[in-house]
This record gives sequence, C-alpha cells and structure tokens, in this order.
Amino acid sequence: MPATTAPDTRPQVDEATSTADAWVTIVWNDPVNLMSYVTYVFQTHFGYPREKADRLMRQVHEEGRAVVSSGNREAMEVDVQAMHSYGLWATMQRGGQ
Repeated sequence: MPATTAPDTRPQVDEATSTADAWVTIVWNDPVNLMSYVTYVFQTHFGYPREKADRLMRQVHEEGRAVVSSGNREAMEVDVQAMHSYGLWATMQRGGQ
C-alpha cells in the first residue's frame, strides 16, 4: 500500500522578505546637513518621489531618525555605505528590533 503524504500547508515565504533576513537602514539626525540636502539624497539614492523624501527628511529632523530602506543584510550594507558617502549618519539593524 503506497504511503500518502499530507499536503504542505505551510505558508509560502518569499526568501527576500523573510523576517529572518529582514534588515533596515536608519538615517539619524545630525547638526551638519541641511534638510534640503537630506531630501536630495533620499531622492537621488533611493529614487523616492519628492513627497516621500521630504516626509522621511522631516521624520529624521523631528524624531531624530527614520527607517529609509529595508531588505536583506547585503542590500542594507550598500545603503548604509551610500548614506555615509553622502555624509549622512546611518546604521542598520534587524527589521524586527
């Protein structure tokens, strides 16, 4: 008699967005960069529309930090390095923290 297997009922998880590999890039407020420059960086590097870039810049300025991107660790390392190359203070951390 052949063995039957129960169907796999586990949800399918996209490996790129798995919470185990979810990281975020955080940009922190600093006393050096102009708000208009921070908006420019967000538009230039991330390709964000002016409105989103401005909203993130205001969050950095008013709350002291903003999550500006999320993805796998390697992608966030690239984004943090890019923010540093623009002169912004940025770090990365696991997304759920």
